[in-house]
Amino acid sequence: MEQNVKNMEALIKKVEAMKKSGTVDLSTEEDLSIAIMNLVSLEEHFFFTAEKTGKNEYFDLLAEVREVRKSLLKRMIDSHEGETWCISKHLLAASMRVMEVATKLNGEGKKAEAKEMFDKAYHIYSMFWALRLKLVSLDGVKKINDSQINVHDEKGTKKPWSVEDIVEKLVNCCDE
Repeated sequence: MEQNVKNMEALIKKVEAMKKSGTVDLSTEEDLSIAIMNLVSLEEHFFFTAEKTGKNEYFDLLAEVREVRKSLLKRMIDSHEGETWCISKHLLAASMRVMEVATKLNGEGKKAEAKEMFDKAYHIYSMFWALRLKLVSLDGVKKINDSQINVHDEKGTKKPWSVEDIVEKLVNCCDE
């Protein structure tokens, strides 16, 4: 347990240092991540449109959009460890798709199902940010009990920070 507290304290220090340093403009990067989500969706739509219409020029548009998406993602994921590039792309794409499912469910009046999907979309999006900001290391990760107390918990929930908690503390699109 002592090691978990030290790890959490190190993580909190890293979060605070990033916030204070100003080296990462998280507001702009959040906008950029949403743009990348939409570009991935455009790639999908150009693919399906090309196949459904038989018009190959849609594949050319797909290729153009893909190049833009790659260049923007490169601004956010600067170094590749394993498959972090593809993981990042798929986390953003999955988050966008789950958000769309949630929005459709919400529009159908299925509020509880929609809320569950919105929560999943946010969790997926938070995993992207944890990877992007190198806030988590999977070296030596093991499951810990919920009863283990985070002494830095400002909400008073007495639970360890989740990925969502970390993103909530770092990413605020309204922070200009």
